[in-house]
Amino acid sequence: MTELHEAPTVRVGALPPAVANLLSAVLEALDLPYPATVRWQEVHDRILNERVVHAKLALRSVLADGSLGLDWDANYLREKLAQHPVEGYVTTEQARAAVDEGKTWFEAVALPGGEDQ
Repeated sequence: MTELHEAPTVRVGALPPAVANLLSAVLEALDLPYPATVRWQEVHDRILNERVVHAKLALRSVLADGSLGLDWDANYLREKLAQHPVEGYVTTEQARAAVDEGKTWFEAVALPGGEDQ
């Protein structure tokens, strides 16, 4: 087992571009911004769950050697992610920006145009 203080044997820049591309797509799938309030947690979790399923399928395809190529899997994953955009809830960053612009917290955590679910 490698000690924590030892340098990694492979750095990201040393990875084959197709591997880095696939890892980037998986991160895009999983790295959703946090919801501003618990009110938006269910929407966030639904989107995250849908995206996790597609990321798992992409990784299973690669690891089972059923892949058409890592770049193909990364591109297919991104196509699936586009079907589950990160929208429909207010993120912490959006709420903070709205407060900084002078909105009240209640206004900051409401969807624009009264589109609250």
